[in-house]
Amino acid sequence: MYKRILINRYVVALLFFVISAVVIIVTTIDRSRSKHPDKFGIGRAAKPEEIAALDIDVRPDGKGLPAGTGRSAAGKLIYEAKCIACHGNGEKTETPLLGEALFLNKVPGVEGLSSKTIGNYWPYATTIFDYVRRAMPYNAPGSLSNQEVYDITAYLLYRNHIISENTIVTEQSLPQIVMPSKKKFVEDDRKGGAELR
Repeated sequence: MYKRILINRYVVALLFFVISAVVIIVTTIDRSRSKHPDKFGIGRAAKPEEIAALDIDVRPDGKGLPAGTGRSAAGKLIYEAKCIACHGNGEKTETPLLGEALFLNKVPGVEGLSSKTIGNYWPYATTIFDYVRRAMPYNAPGSLSNQEVYDITAYLLYRNHIISENTIVTEQSLPQIVMPSKKKFVEDDRKGGAELR
């Protein structure tokens, strides 16, 4: 009797397993044959102005820069209000941006070179505008107006000894500024491996 009960349990378990497997196989085949709809009935298409608000990249040649002007004197005030807490004012800091930092945090064996800063590493002046507008200040990225970004860009270029204090930065002049380290960057022309373009 006990043997018969045990066999019946095995038969029931096997039957349950076979039925489950058949249901899974039939469901999978049915789903693979059905075509996904073009739309799932959720969300909506982005409006052109919404896309434009996110399409804010600035190229090295200046394409993407908005109209505007920047002055280092105005940039200094903005920097002191919104940037100095993280970047300091030229003293030794973990995130040096200013020209005075070029001679602090010395890199051993490299005369006059400190940690990477705008003045000694960045190849394009337009990158300053692009990065500051997109990612700064740290606690409120993207909150600066284009005018504030132009002013901060002018101030950073001045403090890194790249432009004079009275130079006015515009969408036409910013791409023309030659950064000191531009010549250190070379195009990757390697062949024969996994090429990134």
